[in-house]
Formats: sequence, C-alpha cells, structure tokens
Amino acid sequence: MRDTCDTLRTARSRPRDGLRVNEGLVVSATAQAEELAVVAATAAQDKLATDVIAIDVSAHLALSDVFVICSGANERQVAAIVDNVEDELRKLGHKPLHREGARDGNWILLDYPEIVVHVFLAEAREFYRLERLWNDCPRVDLPELAGTAS
Repeated sequence: MRDTCDTLRTARSRPRDGLRVNEGLVVSATAQAEELAVVAATAAQDKLATDVIAIDVSAHLALSDVFVICSGANERQVAAIVDNVEDELRKLGHKPLHREGARDGNWILLDYPEIVVHVFLAEAREFYRLERLWNDCPRVDLPELAGTAS
C-alpha cells in the first residue's frame, strides 16, 4: 500500500519550480529548502537542541517544503535555540515571515518561505507529537549531529 506522500506526489501533474523529478514522481523538497533545513538543524544543535529532525512535507503543503523539529530542556534554552537559528539563517539572507509562540515559550515556530522550524520544550513536543502526524513523509538527511536522536 502506498503512503499519503507517494499518492500526492503521483497526483501532481506538474512539479513546482525547483523540485526534482525521479521516475515521474516529485520526490523531494527543493535543494534550497534542504540546505536551509541543514543550516537550521545545525544552528539548533549548536545550542544543544535534542532530537533534531527534518521532515519533507512538500507533498502535503504548498507553503512549505521542510519542517525542522527540535527540543530544548527549558524555556531559556528554547529561546537560545530560536535566536541562533534566526541568526544563522539571517546570515544567508533569510528572515522569518512569522515568529509564533515566543510569549508562551513551550513551542516557538519560525515560518520561512521554504521551511518551518519548530522548537519545543520536551514536554510540549511529546504532547503535540508532530513526528507522528507527519510520519508518512520522508525525512531529510541531516549531517550527524551530536545530541540528535532520531
């Protein structure tokens, strides 16, 4: 049985600009989205984020290609992770369209045109379980990161 992402990839009549095609299927997020996801994941890990993963949601969402998801141990660490991700992506000329959840501190979302970065407190991540919601979508390969358990 084919998963939802495969079905949606096949259903597209034309790939979006920048998407790669393999055997007639749209198979992945744009190369730029994957590169930004790696930068964001590395920046998060630099501030000791745990369980850093990237999920290719391009077959499900027209507004974003990749979700980067990670956890921090406390609100202060979550804020530091978010700040570092923003700083590193800004160095490459990218700034978020929106930043949500900063007041609460349990889950901060950085919305960029091609990626969305979710930084959770560990308890909030367990509660919302985004990985389970997007389980049928492929993971983006990230370089080996210390502190990553995926």
